[in-house]
Amino acid sequence: MDESLLTIKGVGPGRVKQLNKLGITDVSSLLTYFPRTYEDRSVSYLIGALKQGAVGATKGTVLNIQEKKPRRGLSILEIYIGDATGRLKVVLFNQGYKKNFYKVGQRLHVYGKVEFAYGSLQMNTPHIEILREGQVAEAGIVPVYPLVDGVSQFVIRHAISNWFAANDSLPELLPTDITKEHNFMTRYEAFKEMHNPLTVERYGLARKQLAYEELFIMQAGLLLLREREQAELGIKMQPNGDLVPAFLKALPFALTGDQQKAFNEIAADMEDERPMRRLLQGDVGSGKTVVGALSLLKAVENGYQGALMAPTEILAQQHYEGLTELMAGLKPLAQAATEQGQTAGLGQVKMALLTGSTKPAERQVIYEGLADGTIDIVIGTHALIQDSVTFKKLALVIIDEQHRFGVEQRATLQRKGHHPHMLVMTATPIPRTMTLSIYGDLEVSLIKEMPPGRKPVLTYAVDSTYKERLHRFFEKEMTAGHQVYVVCPLVEESEKLDLVAAEQLYEELAEKYHNKFGVGLVHGRMSAADKEAIMDAYYKGTIKLLVSTTVIEVGVNVPNATIMCVEGAERFGLSQLHQLRGRVGRGSTQSYCILVSDSHSEDSKQRLAVMTSTQDGFVVAEQDLLLRGSGQLFGLAQSGLPDLRIANILKDIDLLIAARQDAKDWLAKLGFDEAVKLMKPELLRRFGESFQRILYS
Repeated sequence: MDESLLTIKGVGPGRVKQLNKLGITDVSSLLTYFPRTYEDRSVSYLIGALKQGAVGATKGTVLNIQEKKPRRGLSILEIYIGDATGRLKVVLFNQGYKKNFYKVGQRLHVYGKVEFAYGSLQMNTPHIEILREGQVAEAGIVPVYPLVDGVSQFVIRHAISNWFAANDSLPELLPTDITKEHNFMTRYEAFKEMHNPLTVERYGLARKQLAYEELFIMQAGLLLLREREQAELGIKMQPNGDLVPAFLKALPFALTGDQQKAFNEIAADMEDERPMRRLLQGDVGSGKTVVGALSLLKAVENGYQGALMAPTEILAQQHYEGLTELMAGLKPLAQAATEQGQTAGLGQVKMALLTGSTKPAERQVIYEGLADGTIDIVIGTHALIQDSVTFKKLALVIIDEQHRFGVEQRATLQRKGHHPHMLVMTATPIPRTMTLSIYGDLEVSLIKEMPPGRKPVLTYAVDSTYKERLHRFFEKEMTAGHQVYVVCPLVEESEKLDLVAAEQLYEELAEKYHNKFGVGLVHGRMSAADKEAIMDAYYKGTIKLLVSTTVIEVGVNVPNATIMCVEGAERFGLSQLHQLRGRVGRGSTQSYCILVSDSHSEDSKQRLAVMTSTQDGFVVAEQDLLLRGSGQLFGLAQSGLPDLRIANILKDIDLLIAARQDAKDWLAKLGFDEAVKLMKPELLRRFGESFQRILYS
């Protein structure tokens, strides 16, 4: 399938250039360039039998051609065709140059939607085929491919048709027993049916087969990755010692059932000699950090080091402060134990924060502490994966918001220890379909239960006519000692305009609450130091109202904040809105999320309706996926996985589960080395170099 396009009859250098515009560079990419839709031209109607609103095909003789130019920049070409049963007007907009393509007396085959306008039946911009003497129209189920300027349907149909005419087989990828078990057709037949289906039923079978194949290969790759990572013996921890129970005793609250269950699963993994590979999913505010802290302490009490890598400095700083606060309760216990002569395991846990902003002298001290083992836990950003960072005994790697990192970054940090245990944490609820697709190499722990005392955040969608009422509401909450977020959209295409809008809003609110409440502005173009100073003032409460772009989406924890107001809410994704809502409601006071939007589009209304009707992040994530479509899976480009060309992770969940189980059984029967030998070429072709380096290095 990797042959040159020039091997196909009728494809010369000019055609190759055209196909290259579509990203088609060889036979393989030609065959996997699937149609975006199909036109059923299997039945051709007499003109008199056409019904308004129907989509169909008909034939007729050209009776008349007229070009009209009702206004500047608009031309309308009207071609009247007829048969013994009636007349049909074919309308082409701004295609006056085609006037000379068609002649009175020609026979045309047209396919499109039939409409009734100005007293007659017509088709607007249908597919038109000129039928020469004795020629039969292209019939059956006809593929329609996505195109770019300068490339016609004929170019791609002709190339594909000629390839199938000259070839009668394709290499099979699926194991023979799986092909037999599912009663699949040959791979050649499946590809042929995708491009030129004989019937709708045959197309359905071919699509299902190739979607399954795609999912099987993806799952096999993920399972091989997990198998390889767990093939080596890692670090077997002992059951809980002194630190974990002491930490639990010092906590001012009891763990929720979900937190306890998640930690039990993690502890069991860490007490196994195979390296842990686990995903910890929990909605914003569900208490993942406490579970992460327990996991780190388990490594420390066993005499090892732990590392937590976060995607941004703000989030790393937040984790560092959160863990420092959580572990503060260990100091008095350590002191009491020392007085009673029971010092084992309760010495002070030494933590460090390492980010791009860490000063060189401090950085050097951290490097030395990690290398000689005097630093037990390090929290940081990408700075942790620099070559200069070495660990004495790294046993646990925690990665927060994994989708913000690539697979290779994760692997680089893991390689700094001897097959360390790995825990991936995410506050972004991921539907089960995506969990299986993206994190198929990880076991999953869920925290769905919220800590007691948390009240649901009341969510409202309003338009800008509520502005004055909102401002009075802000004032009421701030007078009561609470704090407010006002978030403005900021997207690359309109960054300058957005920034001006954010600055104007800040000035308006600063003037409104002049001298009464502190108002701050933070956005991505500010220096790290300026941003930090504003955020610090907000943490401390000297700033009561913070106007911000989405830099505060992840990682800011201000329990005193009770209002999250999102301007231009229609410009945010559902998951983004849910993340922003999670910034409030972190204390026991009633909190509010107000989504301001003047959009009347159905899509916007649907999204805002989801937000006002549910607090469940997993429901929000499923709806987000449904509204956006699966598209490119959650930034899979950076995680080393391919886009799905045929499978749809929403519609094909049953196929995904079946493919995963079959891949597991196949791998168990065949063994790792043999499976790698068989799968390596296809995995490399689909998953690319970065995945290959991790799996086979």
